[in-house]
Amino acid sequence: MMNTSLERVEMGLAEPFEIARGVQTTTENIVIELDHEGKTGVGAAAPSRHYGETADTVAVVLPDLVDALPEDPHDLDAAHAAMDAVVRQNPAAKAAVDVALHDLVARMHDLPLYRYLGLDAEETPISSFTVGLADVAEMRRKARAAADRDILKVKVGTDRPVERVEAVAEAAPDARIRVDANEAWTPKRAVTICRRLEGLVEFVEQPVPAEHPGGMMFVHERSPVPVAADESLVGPADVPRVAEAADIAVVKLMKCGGVRPAIETLRAARVHGMETMLGCMVESNAAIAAGVHLAPLCDYADLDGSLLLADGEDPFSGPPVPALDPTGVVGTGARR
Repeated sequence: MMNTSLERVEMGLAEPFEIARGVQTTTENIVIELDHEGKTGVGAAAPSRHYGETADTVAVVLPDLVDALPEDPHDLDAAHAAMDAVVRQNPAAKAAVDVALHDLVARMHDLPLYRYLGLDAEETPISSFTVGLADVAEMRRKARAAADRDILKVKVGTDRPVERVEAVAEAAPDARIRVDANEAWTPKRAVTICRRLEGLVEFVEQPVPAEHPGGMMFVHERSPVPVAADESLVGPADVPRVAEAADIAVVKLMKCGGVRPAIETLRAARVHGMETMLGCMVESNAAIAAGVHLAPLCDYADLDGSLLLADGEDPFSGPPVPALDPTGVVGTGARR
């Protein structure tokens, strides 16, 4: 029998974080702790309205998900089958339980999670650090402040995206640049922009709306820079379709349902010849840390969500980000 505690945690961001779909100044996570045989596993849900979840929906469904779990926390496949029987969607809520279970089981075996999963920490990629959307001068300032980062991910929208990327590249000349449009462009405009970004960026993430898969194919066939699929790819079932229209699969625990389905999605992407990136929402280390332990499976990492929080807002510590190093953490998140 597992004892459970739930906690809603509202955290302020260091500064407003804007993407093409909107801006946020706070984020609310739901933290779950599972106690079993003297060990505690920690997980968290970072819900996104874009995928149909809020902190309220997570808080409502989490108790039912926990009640459905098998008695043995090692039964991870059975746990997911039981959660799917309770509710069809709600991936962030399921991710919170999944992360807590993985944390718990790893701690029961006195292993860091990456070792429990059989992964090599030396294969962990460096994470990008995000420069949020703002006016050109502000993005230049943000980039200058982050110029010591190895990789910058630049959020852009419909207005002057190339100028914004060029400003960031000028302010941080030693950083590798990636671009995320968050579905902002039409297919034809995306191709035009990608051609202008050739030689300046490593890849462009989700240039067109996910509900128009033909648009992603149009860009993929004409863009001189690689295309990454984020909103177009939720879980493993999406991979065969997306593999024809993108070079890189972006996997997030919060949109697929946790560590277990993330591994399935990453493996499916590999089978279909795609590169992979592990991403995140704006999250507490109670969730981000699990992604860091999973990152050795990926070509790229974008696990800076907890770095966007204001100092002292996150009640959990985690592995160093963006120079990811899961070796310093026994499980996933730990209270400060």
